[in-house]
Amino acid sequence: MTVEQNTGTGAIGAPDIEKALLAFLDGHIKTSVAPDQDLFGSGLVTSMFAMQLVVHLEETYDIAIVGPELKLDNFRTVQRMTELVLRLREQEGVTQGA
Repeated sequence: MTVEQNTGTGAIGAPDIEKALLAFLDGHIKTSVAPDQDLFGSGLVTSMFAMQLVVHLEETYDIAIVGPELKLDNFRTVQRMTELVLRLREQEGVTQGA
């Protein structure tokens, strides 16, 4: 499933990604988190769940998270995941519908 949002061009912004990630996490860990909360440091998320996050981000935002992008720091907070998605979508040229 890819994301088509708001502007008619398929562009999606940081607030949309952040909101969707917070909802995804709330549904899976049954706890509300802040966008800058360290998910792993707080014990809310395990490294096993990190793989679910990778799959979710790849499928939802039509990106490939490989190589150096697979470091835990990219998944530590909702803000960092949002930055990762935006960076990869820009690199892959995903600014319009896939």
